[in-house]
Amino acid sequence: MNVLLKPRMTEKTYALALTQNTYVFDVVGDSNKIDIAKLVQSTYNVTPTEVRIAIIKGKTKRSYRKGGKAIYGKRNDIKKAFVRIKDGESLPFFAEVQAAEEKEKKAEEKAAKKAKKENK
Repeated sequence: MNVLLKPRMTEKTYALALTQNTYVFDVVGDSNKIDIAKLVQSTYNVTPTEVRIAIIKGKTKRSYRKGGKAIYGKRNDIKKAFVRIKDGESLPFFAEVQAAEEKEKKAEEKAAKKAKKENK
């Protein structure tokens, strides 16, 4: 079971984590759903209920050498695992983002309260 889990930290995955309790990982190309579920369970002490996998094919890119000669290359393929965990459980990836959002919300409420007080 040689599966490397690397969490994907994007705005889209943050929204998935909040709304559907689904976390996204980059995994090794030869991994399967069972291995991924076992690794998530053992690493993070949560219960995965569903694992979906998507393989993103690498783009073909072109670069130019001296004299204008084009060289073609290909980026690596990426395998993503979408792991849904049991309701009530969560992973600590976005804890800092949530803390910052709460702090910002409190600051806005405080500013609104202060503005309301000054208007009276």
